Amino acid sequence: MDAMHFRHATKKFDPNRKIDEEDFRFILDTGYLSPSSFGIEPWRFLVIQSPEMREKIKNTSWGARGKMDASHFVIFLARTAKDTSYDADYLLDHYINVHQYPDEALQGLLPMIENFQKEDFDLLVDDRRMLDWSSKQTYIALANMMTAAAQIGVDSCPIEGFPIKEMNELLREEGLLEDDSFSISVMAAFGHRVQDAPEKSRRPFDDIVKFV
Repeated sequence: MDAMHFRHATKKFDPNRKIDEEDFRFILDTGYLSPSSFGIEPWRFLVIQSPEMREKIKNTSWGARGKMDASHFVIFLARTAKDTSYDADYLLDHYINVHQYPDEALQGLLPMIENFQKEDFDLLVDDRRMLDWSSKQTYIALANMMTAAAQIGVDSCPIEGFPIKEMNELLREEGLLEDDSFSISVMAAFGHRVQDAPEKSRRPFDDIVKFV
């Protein structure tokens, strides 16, 4: 609870305070180990260290301005339908070579994913719906990383303030979307605040939580 009260969407970061390498690896690992639907890990985390790349992002994303002083800046990519469709080569490779599922397990799992994508969530209507499904999962990793950061006294700020098309064009020019296997989902800055956080304000607990 101390960590949850400590965490806030930090708007200004101290450029002179850097996150210890071991601490940032801890933050990344909590994202890396996060759960995903059917265990497909439909994400990639780009840690932006290049000053030139940070400048390009700042000039493209209005939400990133003022956050580039942060010690670390992360772009969360989501895998597109090209890799997440039930019949995608990536998915088959993932289950065979990462999860090492035997053939009989795949014979049960892949039809289940097909039914889920076609019927349960109606995802195959268009590529954007599939991308939104992947993007939702990147927010699980994002939330875990922000909470983990707060547990060790590191500040963070999630960032959605960017034009998707322009940011994807920038990342594509940098060769970071792997032939459109990825698209930008969300970004986040990690570092240390320069001023105290305001007191948290939330709707009444009973307005948010309902026992039925």
